[in-house]
Amino acid sequence: MKYLLRHTTRYDYTSSVTLSHNEARLLLRDLPWQKCENTRLIITPEPLRQHERRDFFGNRVVYFAIQDIHDSLEVTVESQVTTQPRPQPDIGMTTPWETVAEQMAPGSHHQNPVTEAACLEARLFTLDSPFIRRQPELAEFAMESFTPGRPLIEAILHLNRRIFTEFKYDPEFSTLATPVLDVLHNRKGVCQDFAHLAIGALRSIGLAARYVSGYLETLPPPGQEKLLGADASHAWLGVFVPSWGWMEIDPTNGSTPSERYLTLGWGRDYADVTPLKGVMNGGGAHDLHVAVDVLPAP
Repeated sequence: MKYLLRHTTRYDYTSSVTLSHNEARLLLRDLPWQKCENTRLIITPEPLRQHERRDFFGNRVVYFAIQDIHDSLEVTVESQVTTQPRPQPDIGMTTPWETVAEQMAPGSHHQNPVTEAACLEARLFTLDSPFIRRQPELAEFAMESFTPGRPLIEAILHLNRRIFTEFKYDPEFSTLATPVLDVLHNRKGVCQDFAHLAIGALRSIGLAARYVSGYLETLPPPGQEKLLGADASHAWLGVFVPSWGWMEIDPTNGSTPSERYLTLGWGRDYADVTPLKGVMNGGGAHDLHVAVDVLPAP
C-alpha cells in the first residue's frame, strides 16, 4: 500500500512567545514493512536551530528552538509511505502464557543467547511507567483471558477482542491524565486509553508490552468499514513473544495491525512518544488544532 501522510499541529497563543524549545516525534520510522520517502518537516516560524536524533527507543526526534517573537506555532510533516504486510506469529503456537511470564521474570536465563538478549531488552516493558502502573485489578481483568495453561497468542487475541467488545469508544470521556483504572471501571475511552489498559493488564501478570503510536488510513477501500481513530493519531500496542518478537494488537478495533497502519514510534507509554512538547517564555493560554490525513497514493 502507498500513502500520502500529512499531519499538522497548530498552537495559537493569547500572548506573545519570546522563546521556545521543542521536541517533535512526528517522523515515521523506517521498518522492514514500512518505508518513508520525500519527508518534509515544515515549522512556522522558522527555527533558529534544528537537529535530529534518535531517542532511547530508536524513535526519530527533532529538536528545534525559536527565538523570534511569535503568536502561533505550526508544525507540519508530509511523507510518502509504502507499507507491506507485517510478520505475524503462528496463532497455533502452544506455549502457555505462564511459561513466557517466567521467562520475562528477573533472574531467568535462556540457553539461546539471541533469545536471552531479546528477553533482557524486553524486560523494561514489564515495569511501571509514567502513565501505567501494575495493579491487582488489572491482573484480575487480564486473567479472564489468560486462564491457566492457555497458549500465549490465543490469550493475547482474546484480551484484544474483549476490550473491543466490552468497552465504548468515547472521545468525550478521558484526557491525558485519566487513570487506567478509571477506564477499566467506566468501560470507555479512546485508543490511547485502551492501549494503556491492555499494557497495564499484561504487565500486571508478568508479560512485556509496549505502547505504539502511529496512524490509520483515513479513507478505507470501498466496501470496508472505517476504523476508529482514523482521523487523528492512533495508538495500539505490542506484546513480546520470546523467540519471535513483538506481536502487535489494536484493542480499539479488536484487530491486528495491517498495511493500513503507519508506525510512528514506540515506548513504555504515551509519555515516551508525545508528538510535540516543549517549554517557552510567555504565550499565556493557547488553542490547539490538529489535522491528520492518511490518503491512498496512486
